[in-house]
Amino acid sequence: MLAEIEVSGMMALYDQSVLDLVAEVHAADVRACLVITGGGMSAIGALFAVAGASRTVIEAQVPYSRTALDEYLGERAPRHVSAGEAELMARVAQKRAVKLDAGREPAAARIIGISCTAAIATDRDRRGANRCHVAWFDGTRGAVSSVTLTKDARTRAQEEAVCGALVLNALADAGGLSSRVKVNLVGSERLVVDGI
Repeated sequence: MLAEIEVSGMMALYDQSVLDLVAEVHAADVRACLVITGGGMSAIGALFAVAGASRTVIEAQVPYSRTALDEYLGERAPRHVSAGEAELMARVAQKRAVKLDAGREPAAARIIGISCTAAIATDRDRRGANRCHVAWFDGTRGAVSSVTLTKDARTRAQEEAVCGALVLNALADAGGLSSRVKVNLVGSERLVVDGI
């Protein structure tokens, strides 16, 4: 079921399961900095579509160009749009979260860095595969979820929805929640999750 809601003066459609998961995340004792590039930005909109975002979101950044991402990270990842880059992004985001949330009362039980790096459907030919890597890190542990997307099986918006769902599920995982939103994989696609 889709719910139509107003976000910053614009109407947006969100699946009710997405809104329900976001409400659970906002109720959890977790705060996060998010850094997203290439895909997954819909998760930011979903987080702000449900009351309580200020309890969860410390910061959300979208360093979309390679130069902007390198500056955010303070270095160049060895491989762009990779599990390693997602992990590095999540680690940097977690350090930012600790710094930016210092002294806030009450302190959160968990301070998280969430990242997404993706190469999704575009209006030009891409040599490599369409793919998405999402990571979370809490200072001691985390995980990276990766999927290679079948080219031409979805629209860009549908691939964006896959990335956004993975970001929200990473937040739920980091917050110790059992709920997840469905990730619409097709054909032989498979989600690979590795611990950090």
